[in-house]
Amino acid sequence: MTDAETSREITVGELSEGQILRGILDRLPPSTAPVGPGDDAAVLAVPDGRVVATTDTLVHGPDFRLAWSSAHDLGFKAAAVNLADVAAMGARPIALLVALAMPDATPVSFVRGFAEGLADACAELAPDCAVEGGDLTVSDTLTIAVTALGSLDGRDPVRRSGARIGDGVYVIGELGPAAKGIELLFRRFTDADGTPVVVTPEARASLTAADAHALSRQLAPRPPIADALRAADAGATAMMDISDGLALDATRLADASDVTIAFDSAALGDDPALALGGGEDHGFLVTFPAETAPLGRRVGTVEARGERSITVDGSPWTGRTGWDPYRDWDAGRG
Repeated sequence: MTDAETSREITVGELSEGQILRGILDRLPPSTAPVGPGDDAAVLAVPDGRVVATTDTLVHGPDFRLAWSSAHDLGFKAAAVNLADVAAMGARPIALLVALAMPDATPVSFVRGFAEGLADACAELAPDCAVEGGDLTVSDTLTIAVTALGSLDGRDPVRRSGARIGDGVYVIGELGPAAKGIELLFRRFTDADGTPVVVTPEARASLTAADAHALSRQLAPRPPIADALRAADAGATAMMDISDGLALDATRLADASDVTIAFDSAALGDDPALALGGGEDHGFLVTFPAETAPLGRRVGTVEARGERSITVDGSPWTGRTGWDPYRDWDAGRG
């Protein structure tokens, strides 16, 4: 065997499905389910008999770029965005089911790094959650599909439709860093033709602390899962994951509850337009009745339904409404 053959990376096209799967499972914590990976399906223990389920798909091109995201980042983000949706319902994440469709030329090291990202996200954000199954297949375009399952643990689900007139409107988590991160990627890490260029460790090290934070929140978001569950226990009347931008997601919550959400721009920080029109921070928009002890910071009030779903300082919001992958990723395909 030549030196070139021994130094090159092995690809998934050179291994069997079982060998690839073993490389994933070896990097995940042991299953916590009565029946975990290895059978045709997993068997989960759900204390109160109700399961909260959500799914999300990430496709190379419109949803991420391999030049910008490491395998670990992608594993972490794929888990985080799904964990946030489960927690937004007031449910404790208990399991992830992960499907990977990969080109034959995908390095095996990528698969291992992706699995480590999944494991680290669960350990950091939702320690009761584990990867309990999934699927592997071949595709010309790298595609990641994750289903997350959660247990309500005796709680009623916290829905978008529960906001009541007079409730306070709160945000748990950050607003704006992820949007700054995507702007940074397009500004600093593309060539003259707009093609993404690799974000090297050296390039990351050269960023300011603020830019490095923004980049990390775009590539590997940290939704405050535990705080969302505390909000449910504290009496939240409505809640949702802020994935597409505060203005857009607040519009959805207001429409579902048949109310108007009135924002106070002074409560939205130094850049209200960024707070309202950014996206992908994966914090939580929550409404609480006046008699509760809320979490997060208050940004507005629930009012009787008017002509508009949301207002800012009493006026209709006419700025950017939130995240649109076709606009914000230029609809490119990987």
